[in-house]
Amino acid sequence: MSEKPGRPLTIAIDGPAASGKGTLARQIAAAYGLRHLDTGLTYRAVAKALIDAGAALEDVAAAERAAAVVDLGSLDRAVLSNHVIGEAASRIAVMPGVRRALVEAQRRFAQSGEGAVLDGRDIGTVVLRDAAVKLYVTASPQARAARRHAEIAAAGGSETLADVLADIERRDARDMGRADSPLKPAPDAHLLDTSELDIQAAFRAACGLIEQASSDRERM
Repeated sequence: MSEKPGRPLTIAIDGPAASGKGTLARQIAAAYGLRHLDTGLTYRAVAKALIDAGAALEDVAAAERAAAVVDLGSLDRAVLSNHVIGEAASRIAVMPGVRRALVEAQRRFAQSGEGAVLDGRDIGTVVLRDAAVKLYVTASPQARAARRHAEIAAAGGSETLADVLADIERRDARDMGRADSPLKPAPDAHLLDTSELDIQAAFRAACGLIEQASSDRERM
């Protein structure tokens, strides 16, 4: 893909939990030589800071303080991928003050001038409204629950598939129903349903959408 001089390539990837957007984002960033930020990890980092401090997840002031000092260079995926932290992150992500602080940090990351791939739940609609390419990656709740259940089982967890599905449905309701930056496709996002796709097929489909979007952008 080629971008016009002075226009670094920015790719916004949104979608619900376990849709495959994170894996796709990492593969796309590697393929196109771009920096990558999983914005969900920033919310998980805030949640972990509250848990480590023994603060209540409902403590808005503590959450806002933690969000103001999140270091994007030290987000440890292995630690932050813990299921408990993920559930806690979904709860603090509804706080407007937390979202404002993290969105500012995410924009600074994307606006470094080097181009970037950001994935999350409000990238195309809020964080990077002018992204060169926007993808909305989704899958059925059942497909997403099966994927998440397999990940948990591989890590030694004991949650049942029914429990994982219920958790995903609760997170979807919170993410899509919150008043501030609800999860939804941007009007100009390209929809990619991965329900029936393995990761390589999804990656090929995503690259095709990116190339098409780039061609359309260059003709503008």
